[in-house]
Amino acid sequence: MDSVQALAVVRSLANGVDPESGEVFPPESAYQRPLVVRALYEAASALERIERFERRKAQLPQKTGEPWSEDEDRKLLAAFDAGRALQELAASHERTMGRCARGC
Repeated sequence: MDSVQALAVVRSLANGVDPESGEVFPPESAYQRPLVVRALYEAASALERIERFERRKAQLPQKTGEPWSEDEDRKLLAAFDAGRALQELAASHERTMGRCARGC
């Protein structure tokens, strides 16, 4: 089961509906209890956040967030000193153009 399917199941349960049959749960069902419904809505929200994060992550360059090796760091500095554009440096190192963490 992938996260999209899991989200659909959790949303259905939160709405008081059996995800397989489409039938509404009876009032005495645990799925109709306010505490359970709130928990299911929280679970759905968490799954939605994960899904948004995964979509965003898939759009980022491959090495985003990974530590820089000493060799890669040296190559970056040499290319920067040689006047290469920031966009070109980011693309060649498969990174984003974030701000320097050390206040550069």
